[in-house]
Amino acid sequence: MKKLTVNDSCIGCGACIAVDSDHFDFNEEGQSQAISNDNLDSAELQNAISSCPVNAIKIVDGTDDKCDDCSDCHGACAK
Repeated sequence: MKKLTVNDSCIGCGACIAVDSDHFDFNEEGQSQAISNDNLDSAELQNAISSCPVNAIKIVDGTDDKCDDCSDCHGACAK
């Protein structure tokens, strides 16, 4: 199962949220977090990933629907 992740290198610029608020929102620390794993092939999501100045956003191919380490996805898998 593929999932969208935002890692700890996020600087909270909000570019991804401006481009694709269906997949991203700010967390309590002011960094972006993935809020949806739906429609991972959308053009908006690809543009949001490309807009990240620190390359903090990735789509990873997980072996199950739970993360081992929520520092990568900040809980997007609803662990």
